[in-house]
Amino acid sequence: MRRGVGVKYIKRKEIVTEAFTTLGKELQEENIQHVASLMATFKDSLEDFARKYKKDINANPVLRAEFHKMCTSIGVDPLASNKGLWTQLLGVGDFYYELAVQVIEICLITRPLNGGLISLPDLTQRVRVRRKLDQISQDDIKTAIRKVHLLGAGFSVLKSGRTILVVSVPLELSSDHSTILEVAQGKASHVSMSQIITQLKWEEQRVKIALDLMMQGGMVWVDEQGGKEGGTEGEPVYWFPSLWQQERMEEAEGEGE
Repeated sequence: MRRGVGVKYIKRKEIVTEAFTTLGKELQEENIQHVASLMATFKDSLEDFARKYKKDINANPVLRAEFHKMCTSIGVDPLASNKGLWTQLLGVGDFYYELAVQVIEICLITRPLNGGLISLPDLTQRVRVRRKLDQISQDDIKTAIRKVHLLGAGFSVLKSGRTILVVSVPLELSSDHSTILEVAQGKASHVSMSQIITQLKWEEQRVKIALDLMMQGGMVWVDEQGGKEGGTEGEPVYWFPSLWQQERMEEAEGEGE
């Protein structure tokens, strides 16, 4: 008897488990359908918004950035195709692809001067001058760079201290390079090896390896005659042209206020 009851209990448990599994799948399917319906509705709303505010989106960099965030939040990439729906509605794809081309051109033109390392504000200003259009934001430039980066073109964005830099060469910059750049920012865009060693408490070889790589790429200029103040007397001074240009821009903006 006990064995019979046990068999019935097991069968009943299997039936209940199967019922719960089936119910769970049905609920999951309903949830998926519900979410898909919401996403479709949201996408339709975005399309209506795009049609209604096309001129504002194209003219206002802040609104353009927010619109792009809304698109990506539902898995819609307005830059995925230059022949897609979003390009037809806004011309967004063409806008960023054209911007990416101009970013590449400017980085190539300035590379002999900065070794492929340029500050984001400097790059943005150069793009504005080239396009004769002020309504280009740093977020626009970063979005264009992300598209170029996906192509494996060696473009990336590097944050060092208070400065955001664009790297346009296939060179892997480590946290050591970023830290040295940050030190140079606090010393008028140039620094000596002894200053780096003193401030960061690094071994000389570690500093030398990091600086050598940046020198090979042309990101650093070396003044072999040395500095005249600030503890750099008698030793080579390393100048970072990208940071120096950024300082010049900030000084010009300060004088203009």
